[in-house]
Amino acid sequence: MKPAPTTAPPRGGGQPLLHQTGEEIQAFGTLKQLPLGLGHDTRMYACQRLNQVLADTQILYSLYKKHHWLVRGATFYSLHLMLDKHAQEQLALVDTLAERVQSLGGVAVADPRHVAELTSVPRPPNGVEKVPVMLSRLLDAHERILTDARDAAARLSAEGDEGSNDLLVSQVVRTGEAQVWFLAEHLVETPLVRA
Repeated sequence: MKPAPTTAPPRGGGQPLLHQTGEEIQAFGTLKQLPLGLGHDTRMYACQRLNQVLADTQILYSLYKKHHWLVRGATFYSLHLMLDKHAQEQLALVDTLAERVQSLGGVAVADPRHVAELTSVPRPPNGVEKVPVMLSRLLDAHERILTDARDAAARLSAEGDEGSNDLLVSQVVRTGEAQVWFLAEHLVETPLVRA
């Protein structure tokens, strides 16, 4: 005799609804309407500029992590710690930038493959480079971001978007400038002291 069939669990009974698919509900490069007191064109421009800084900052974060893992030599310990600290600061900026894009009604660039399409930061080799080359690569990425962030901040301020201006100046630029200072000081040639 066969056992009685079990009944299906009731709807909402804790069973996950797996393998769902659906339509995209907001395309990248579009805005949803929000009562922010900023015009559509201003918000659209802000999202475009912020997404560029966001893509480059995500790549900078990844470069910091790569170099944190691969750094070698006599200054390994101090650089290993500093590069990780800088990476965490960049990761905080990634989140802040993405949230600003979302708060303006846009769509933040998030998928790493999309980020790779948008970034202006050159791709490094897959292997290990010498420490001065790693640091120079980070400095170059910082300069690209700082130049773009300053330009975007000035233009967004002129458009009346002081929120995006403040984020770019007080967080992206100031964090980047401090990190550049720390990196650049590791590239100063120190003379040998002879007894």
